[in-house]
Amino acid sequence: MERRKGILIIESLWLMEKKINLGLLPKLIIAIVLGIVIGLTLGDIWDANIIRLTNTFKEIFSNFLTFIIPLIIIGFIVPGIAELGAGAGKTLAITAVIAYVSTVIAGVFAYFVDSAVFHILLNGSILPTVEDEKVAEPFFSIDMPPIMAVMSALLLAFVLGLGIATTGSTALKECFSELQEIVTKVIHRVIIPILPVYVFSIFANMAYEGTVFVILKVFIKVFLLILVLHWVIICIQYSIAGIVAKKNPFLCIKTMLPAYMTAIGTQSSAATIPITLAQTKQNGVRGSVADFVIPLCATIHLSGSTITLTSCSLAIMMLKQDLFPDHGFTVMFPFILMLGVTMIAAPGVPGGAIMAGLGLLMTMLNFTDVETGLMIALYMAQDSFGTACNVTGDGAIAILVDAVLGRKKKGNS
Repeated sequence: MERRKGILIIESLWLMEKKINLGLLPKLIIAIVLGIVIGLTLGDIWDANIIRLTNTFKEIFSNFLTFIIPLIIIGFIVPGIAELGAGAGKTLAITAVIAYVSTVIAGVFAYFVDSAVFHILLNGSILPTVEDEKVAEPFFSIDMPPIMAVMSALLLAFVLGLGIATTGSTALKECFSELQEIVTKVIHRVIIPILPVYVFSIFANMAYEGTVFVILKVFIKVFLLILVLHWVIICIQYSIAGIVAKKNPFLCIKTMLPAYMTAIGTQSSAATIPITLAQTKQNGVRGSVADFVIPLCATIHLSGSTITLTSCSLAIMMLKQDLFPDHGFTVMFPFILMLGVTMIAAPGVPGGAIMAGLGLLMTMLNFTDVETGLMIALYMAQDSFGTACNVTGDGAIAILVDAVLGRKKKGNS
């Protein structure tokens, strides 16, 4: 009877997806539901083979992600840093420093709030031990070694990006811009469309092993806390900008609401630029400043994404209590500092921030394939809200930069 109900649910969800052109978030939700239904309704040896099949796909896709991560790092960071070299001197420096500091503060703020709240919110949640007979090994695996280690890719990207920005090499800049376009297309046309199947495989396996409900309880609590942290950091950003520029921060936030709502729909900072720009100018920012700051911040200011990645990674580590004591502030702070750099230019692609951050999760926090898969699912489930936080914060930075430049201009005169 339960098996029949599971089949009917799967059929109805599948038909719904076929009739309606669903976005990524609804597809991920359907994938999670399907994975749980499949995992919970399977039991005998043939059912175990179905889970082995999903795990085979999960293993192959995880290996592909491991292969592509160095290319994502190089493809995003090199053009991002190179583009900064073509900026407008003082305005570029002020904007870049404020944006980076804002991103880091958001991550540090999230860390301390999470550390205090998660112990209460998660109430000692821990993944149950999986019985040996419930471990479904994949049928086979295809080894896909990356062209270089993640740290080597990061160092190479910094060297090349700074070198291009310093020398003004147009040939190399164009070359890596084309690489960025290729990597973006791989993410947009290959990785993102396959993500729902990947998430389905992860949740089917967790349901089969009996760990899924612990994950789901954490899922919901962390999601709600992340939304609150997003709104609080937006209020902090506009309060600081309002004090410096002598503006009412809450009126400024109200003006930026159309940009916030647009970002929720587009899941892309870059796609929201026209609305963000228009609303920022309505907040009294000079056109010349807004025209420069807003497009730049769309690629370098990631306060919302940093809050999400910090919170999700801490939540997953707390599920494995043996990991959490080793990941205090001395470990998480360098992780947050690196996030602010590695995610440069990632917001142009929905889900690009988590793709750029996977390498850091693996190298700095020692995440396994399953844990990175959970991070992807957690992040993508709220990606639109993280993007909305990013772009709304861009307006605060524009107000702050405009006020700082205005004061310097008056001082010089």
